[in-house]
Amino acid sequence: MNINVLIADDHAIVRDGLRYLLEAQGDIKVVGEAATGREALKKVNELKPDIVIMDIVMAELNGIEATEQICRYHPSTRVIMLSMRSSTEPILRSLKAGASGYLLKEAAGRELVTAIYAVHEGKRYLSNKVSDQMVGAYLNREEGLTDPLSTLSQREREVLQLVVEGKTSAEIADMLFLSIKTVKTYRSRLMAKLDIKDIPSLIKFAIQHGITSIE
Repeated sequence: MNINVLIADDHAIVRDGLRYLLEAQGDIKVVGEAATGREALKKVNELKPDIVIMDIVMAELNGIEATEQICRYHPSTRVIMLSMRSSTEPILRSLKAGASGYLLKEAAGRELVTAIYAVHEGKRYLSNKVSDQMVGAYLNREEGLTDPLSTLSQREREVLQLVVEGKTSAEIADMLFLSIKTVKTYRSRLMAKLDIKDIPSLIKFAIQHGITSIE
């Protein structure tokens, strides 16, 4: 029986490489690909994959936000995050969003295959370089990490990413099916919550917290 996988990464060369690696196993089938977080949500709705391989930094909707929505609306689909970042914050945010696995891109390869099998069996899989101490802190709720993004609603976080990616209020309104006035209200509210006064500071905040890379 095949394990159906969706690959979500903004680089085509990465998607091609992962497809080749996974389909070489024989019992893993790549049923689709996505280049943005929003496209990943659409493909999950259409294809109902067993597992999503999710890049943490994605355009339009970052991997953590996409994972949260996938896990909420498609609980039978498991998500494995791929990231360049080994710091505590993105790992904890990914796990809290519902991810079943977290791999560092530098370790991706055979370890990704191992992670897919483990997650498909209902287990959690974390990259070997993720410390046991961090995992224990998360599981025991002892981690004292302050996450400023937790003060924002899901919609505010979505608007935040689109604003720092340079989308106009009209473009954001069209993407999120909101009025322009509502988008402006969300933007003002999130900046007030974060105590950020201007767009350059908002962009700096977004990069620091892995919401966007602004490539």
